[in-house]
Amino acid sequence: MTMTQTRPSGAAQANGAARAGDDGLTTLTMAKAINLGLRAALAADPLVLLMGEDIGALGGVFRVTDGLAAEFGTDRVVDTPLAESGIVGTAIGLAMRGYRPVCEIQFDGFVFPAFDQITTQLAKMHYRTRGKLSLPVVIRIPFGGGIGAVEHHSESPEVLFAHTAGLRVVSPASPADAFTMIQEAIASPDPVIFFEPKGRYWEKGQVDLGRPYATPSGGLDRARVVRRGTDATVVAYGPTVHTALKAADAAAAEGRSLEVIDLRSISPLDTDTVAESVRRTGRCVVVHEAPVAFGTGGEIAARITEACFYHLQAPVLRVGGFATPYPIARLEHEYLPSVDRVLDAVDRAVGF
Repeated sequence: MTMTQTRPSGAAQANGAARAGDDGLTTLTMAKAINLGLRAALAADPLVLLMGEDIGALGGVFRVTDGLAAEFGTDRVVDTPLAESGIVGTAIGLAMRGYRPVCEIQFDGFVFPAFDQITTQLAKMHYRTRGKLSLPVVIRIPFGGGIGAVEHHSESPEVLFAHTAGLRVVSPASPADAFTMIQEAIASPDPVIFFEPKGRYWEKGQVDLGRPYATPSGGLDRARVVRRGTDATVVAYGPTVHTALKAADAAAAEGRSLEVIDLRSISPLDTDTVAESVRRTGRCVVVHEAPVAFGTGGEIAARITEACFYHLQAPVLRVGGFATPYPIARLEHEYLPSVDRVLDAVDRAVGF
């Protein structure tokens, strides 16, 4: 069943958000959009609570939860010990008692102490109880590169969770999607791993703070065509959607038309939207920051080959990280997918 819930009025003015323009849209950074989405969820449901390291008075290392403890109290915005397994384990217990916990993992590389709790407990409880128990837990993870960080602070582990049945794995690419998707994730009855592209936290976009969202899952698992094109389909999610759009701009200057799809959901994958595009363009390039080997791009390539075999004019190509540990900061730009690397893959696909 699909229900519609409207966010509390006045959310646009909360926490110093920019005033809405005449078109009803507000310019926000992605970090602020997530903050206001969390605020709206906390205000709408007293069973929603936040947990994480330094998320209270400090507002998190990226200030995404800034001001929420002051507004909702420290019993709903809980500073936890530095123990990720304990954070997620406590969230599982709270969810079994009817709460809707939202956990923040401070950095992507810090999630692994909680990996067992997530993959063997959180993901399996609904199946293990034959549907009698649901665990509506959201785990927020800032992920990806682009901030020049030290080791363990720039990982892209999304495929490890996408491989685990029982978890939704999603990533917003814009402030508008960040605002709605965090609320849809909290409203979902399923556990959701919410990957936030930290390299895009400070980029701004237009957000409709009054837009209703659908529950329990709504459009959370639907991909979106963010740019129409005819010559090739470029599929991305999270931080690389911006890169794909910049590549499409550069290609357009040379007379080539690229269609860009924002997956939004890594698991489940919206194969239909991608396949419909590839049947028209005949070519597909997948872009993500995670290593190419055994990555999301490989799964998309397999599915598109099955669904679009007789429409493909070239193999599905992948652009991503390399099969190495994440490099030191000064080499980061060589590791991350760039506009030039995306355009090179498009050239190879078109010239095949």
